[in-house]
Amino acid sequence: MSVQTPFKWTRLVLKATAMLAFSSATFAQGTIKIGEINSYKAQPAFLEPYKKGMELAVEQINAAGGLNGKKVQLITRDDNANPGDAVRVAEELISRDKVDVLTGSFLSHIGLALTDFAKQKKVFFLASEPLTDKIVWQNGNRYTFRLRTSTYMQVAMLVPEAAATKKKRWAIVYPNYEYGQSAAATFKTLMKAAQPDVEFVAEQASPLGKLDGGSVVQALADAKPDAIFNVLFGADLAKFVREGNTRGLFKGREVVSLLTGEPEYLDPLKDETPEGWLVTGYPWYGIKTPEHEAFLKAYQARFKDYPRLGSVIGYSTIMSLAEGIKKAKGTDTEALITAFSGLQLVTPFGPITYRPEDHQSTMGSYVGRTKNDGGKGVMVDFRYMDGTGFLPTAAEVKKLRPAD
Repeated sequence: MSVQTPFKWTRLVLKATAMLAFSSATFAQGTIKIGEINSYKAQPAFLEPYKKGMELAVEQINAAGGLNGKKVQLITRDDNANPGDAVRVAEELISRDKVDVLTGSFLSHIGLALTDFAKQKKVFFLASEPLTDKIVWQNGNRYTFRLRTSTYMQVAMLVPEAAATKKKRWAIVYPNYEYGQSAAATFKTLMKAAQPDVEFVAEQASPLGKLDGGSVVQALADAKPDAIFNVLFGADLAKFVREGNTRGLFKGREVVSLLTGEPEYLDPLKDETPEGWLVTGYPWYGIKTPEHEAFLKAYQARFKDYPRLGSVIGYSTIMSLAEGIKKAKGTDTEALITAFSGLQLVTPFGPITYRPEDHQSTMGSYVGRTKNDGGKGVMVDFRYMDGTGFLPTAAEVKKLRPAD
């Protein structure tokens, strides 16, 4: 399948948005059901915008005539941030709701549970958001593909600039579950390779959502690091920033931070936004590409709000499934696996490809610096890092991933 030009894609998006009143009578017999599982109650900051992004994509697809003449129906379920509940819900979606494909998950340990479920049940699963590398490498399987820029990819995007600071003594703080553990381990490995004399003088791992900000900040300060690598997000990030600002932890220190530039986590900091952190994120207000401007216009018209990164991921998840289903000419699992291997499409971030060797998409991320702009957190000096340049080769993947 050839990738559409950004300008053609822009016209298609605007045309689809204008046709939302499309009559359901025009659809062929039957409906394509997408079953989606996520931690909506536990992680609303990311997942409420994510759900809106999915809804926008479904509306645009149906307005343009559906997929292969069939209407698309999105069925969402909450997993209660629990792997066991996620698997139970997945089983219900398949057996009771008769969904054609599965997608979703936010937390990495839940994404891994659904990855294993897909393998056991031989059902197609597109992991939209979970970042753990195990989904496509150590625990990868032929039934699972992943959209979002992975932990390894995002850390690899930050390490060259982190190493360029020549800071020797680093402290690390992260949420103590699969994503945080993986991010910390990857950072240490890549930093050692880039800067052999680096030292890791402190490591704080806190239960997800239960950070004791005062004690963690004090422990880091006591280690007297030159720089800090932070993996906290959401409410944990807010506590960390507040206590760090109060106790002067960040003064004169380089801080490198995953996800902090995402509006979901940067916006709530407001006047507490730290200055000059090196972060990955989503500066929606400054991206001027045709594909993003078309998405932004459609999203704002539909929801009277600006998009968050979750909005882009939700939208791109459904559009990925749409392109895969069209290429496969249906929802047969084996046909979808073949269709997704090397699948290309244009997202609001530009063209991406689902790599055949590990089923990881090449979606990239924006890297920049935080700035407190009159009491509002923004990203400045940002640039888009295409994911293609931050993934192992096919030969390296063979060593990481079990044979299908």
